[in-house]
Amino acid sequence: MTKIMIVEDEPGLVSLLQYNLQRQEYETCVCSDGAKTMTKIEQEHPDLILLDWMLPNVSGVDICRLIRRHIRLKNMPIIMLTARGDESDKVKGLSCGADDYMTKPFSIPELLARIQALLRRTKQSTKARVLSAGILKLNLSTKQVFKNNQSIELGPTEFRLLNVLMEKAGHVFSRQDLLQMVWGGDIHVQSRTVDVHIRRLRKALSDDGDLIRTIRSSGYAVNIDKN
Repeated sequence: MTKIMIVEDEPGLVSLLQYNLQRQEYETCVCSDGAKTMTKIEQEHPDLILLDWMLPNVSGVDICRLIRRHIRLKNMPIIMLTARGDESDKVKGLSCGADDYMTKPFSIPELLARIQALLRRTKQSTKARVLSAGILKLNLSTKQVFKNNQSIELGPTEFRLLNVLMEKAGHVFSRQDLLQMVWGGDIHVQSRTVDVHIRRLRKALSDDGDLIRTIRSSGYAVNIDKN
């Protein structure tokens, strides 16, 4: 089921959006605090975000910029919702990375139509997105991983970890980088957690350190030269 995250602090509008989205058989989740949005996205893995411009603590514009800079979330579909109707505000909203922009009050049927259109475009653009690094392949659409064309079963955290490493194969990621990108900077997750999941990933890949390299005092990287 397609999941839509509503990032909005007006309870009445949240209820209206949830009701209409669920009638269309979308799953919904809600975040009302801008400061908690990135962590919530990491936890929920939505297919699309309805993002209010004016939020407590962190604005929707700043959240949109954070998403677009995030290596794993940068292609997340975003529709900005705002009471700002000036053309300059619309330009600012789209310039920060939003895919679409709707001014309050808006038509629910029009919003649903825009959601469907954006999801359709996103599905087409990611239909066959495959990451490759040496003997490893990761299919983002089917959530499958292959080593020498043999399917490998990974847990969800190990899949996300490998996804991040393969997005920039050969790049050295520090433990702090990986904590932010895979776990969303959750304050309850410690840096040694990265090492635990790297070991699990290596075990699943039957890797002795040739595929996922450890760079002393620096972090980890996928070896792009392993054939």
